[in-house]
Amino acid sequence: MYRERIDAYIDSKKDEMLSDLALLVRINSQKGAASDGKPFGEGPAAALAEGEALMKKYGLITKNYDNYVVTGDFSEAEKGLDVLAHLDVVPVTEDWKVTQPFEPKIVDGKIYGRGTADDKGPAIAALYALRAIKELGIPMKRSVRLILGSDEECGSSDLAYYYNIEKEAPYSFTPDADFPVINIEKGRLEGSFHAELADGLKLPGIVSAKSGDKANVVPQRARFVVAGLEKSVILEAAEQLNRETGVSFAVEEASAQETVGCPEGASVYAVDVRGQAAHASTPQEGKNALTAMLRLISRLPLAESEGQKVLAALDSLFPYEDVCGKALGIYREDAESGALTLSFSILDYTAEKMSGTFDARLPIGCTEENTKVPVTEKLAACGIVMEDVPMVKPHCVPGDSAFVKTLLGSYERYTGVKGEPLSTGGGTYVHNLERGVAYGCASPEVDNHMHGDDEFMVIDALTMSAKIFADAIIKICNKLD
Repeated sequence: MYRERIDAYIDSKKDEMLSDLALLVRINSQKGAASDGKPFGEGPAAALAEGEALMKKYGLITKNYDNYVVTGDFSEAEKGLDVLAHLDVVPVTEDWKVTQPFEPKIVDGKIYGRGTADDKGPAIAALYALRAIKELGIPMKRSVRLILGSDEECGSSDLAYYYNIEKEAPYSFTPDADFPVINIEKGRLEGSFHAELADGLKLPGIVSAKSGDKANVVPQRARFVVAGLEKSVILEAAEQLNRETGVSFAVEEASAQETVGCPEGASVYAVDVRGQAAHASTPQEGKNALTAMLRLISRLPLAESEGQKVLAALDSLFPYEDVCGKALGIYREDAESGALTLSFSILDYTAEKMSGTFDARLPIGCTEENTKVPVTEKLAACGIVMEDVPMVKPHCVPGDSAFVKTLLGSYERYTGVKGEPLSTGGGTYVHNLERGVAYGCASPEVDNHMHGDDEFMVIDALTMSAKIFADAIIKICNKLD
């Protein structure tokens, strides 16, 4: 029986698997400035090149789609399955403790480094599943294509480019979420807004405030500059808020650059805010530095101004303790897909203008009429203009389909645990694919620190995932119509 052969093969290749993963992790594949032939910058292009080299090394038929994605086909037979993973990563901080983000390190059965869990590790698990099937000579009636992308974290324009050229396979899965299988993905509203502030800085007042750089990450850091207040006043409010939230605040003299535009002789302090990062789909797992910053600002004795009114409105509409949109009036919950979640992720404020972005994950039943429209109206009432961005609808593949049941069967065979289809607030590569689901590699009970410091993958989970993928691929490509 092939299962025992696959198990033994993958176990024998564990060291090679970790070595190949380390090659990918060492590449800083955060999105960079586009250049000729490199639409997402040097790092993502380098990661794609390494990924293609590994696929070619293990016998797959590769193709590079203009450095948007690279693919590896198992054979030239008719395609039955797409497996989609990504090699780009989210930004990093300087707060890693176990190792540096792009210096992979193995400690206590875990491999640490940016991308080990999201999504370079899962990509390697999928590759080794195909390598095992190929090198063991297990028959496959239809082919499978491994698709490695480079822009998943910033909008998936890589896949949009690819699917303008190629058709999706009859079935698709991405190893970029949790086992046992995720058949429902919430919709998404990435809302951007802005306001013009005509009356400028009034003392005491906020000179600038900034936090976040990715909509899909709960911001860990924030910083604002305030003029015209005594340091003791700021510290007292900060210490109280620290006791309430656990978010830390450090007050220091503002830099010369930060004081530009302030009246001569005014006291000017910068407040550095440090919370805890999390994925925007699970904001309750983080400590949002941005909304904590707004809460602190709201407690300071500041002069009335257009800017202060806007900041107070943002604190009211996106309060620190509200991660499900109740203050915005859009809270909704569905039995299958769960509750709406909300993360205020990006803010850039000066005394002349403000811009911001929030990330809402939407359960089944959310529409533009009951979600986007009320948000737009509430912001408008505060003098804030919401940009007209499209809302991504929720995605669902029936849990009783043969495809989902097959994936659950492979999971159950290896884990001995009864599997049920799940819902997620995270959007993955398969959100717009008719028969696409998320399948591994993480498990809900393990916090891999995805999008946070000291991201890791449990090594046994990585090898187990490769075995599960191989089992599922063989069944899908030999049995499903």
